[in-house]
Amino acid sequence: MRFENPTNDEIRDILKNKKRIAVVGLSDNPMKTSYMVSSVMRDAGYEIIPVNPTVDEVFGIKAVKTLQDIEGHVDIVNVFRRSEYLPEVAKDTVAIGADIFWAQLGLANDEAYDYLKEHNVISIMDKCIKVEYARLAR
Repeated sequence: MRFENPTNDEIRDILKNKKRIAVVGLSDNPMKTSYMVSSVMRDAGYEIIPVNPTVDEVFGIKAVKTLQDIEGHVDIVNVFRRSEYLPEVAKDTVAIGADIFWAQLGLANDEAYDYLKEHNVISIMDKCIKVEYARLAR
């Protein structure tokens, strides 16, 4: 992998200033990582938008099927889908004009990174947003 993440200072700035997070692949199962991570971020004051065509709601928030179904601006697209799906989610991220693409720990894709870079979207890959929040922004 050749992707390059922003610096710690840049990530800290993102976490302090970008508060509306669309979570792609957010599960309604409290035992799933996406649920646990999003729960912590929600408790920390972030607005969470569940994006998953297979669930009705998470945390009492109605889920949307796609990123394009979200009304209003999205600050961060936080992705919990396998790495091979990242290019598709990157294209959707650019299409909705989101500021940040964040692929969770263990997820990275050079094709998605290159596409996002070409379209001036900041990308963070292979990092857990909850861990980075605890480490840099709490």
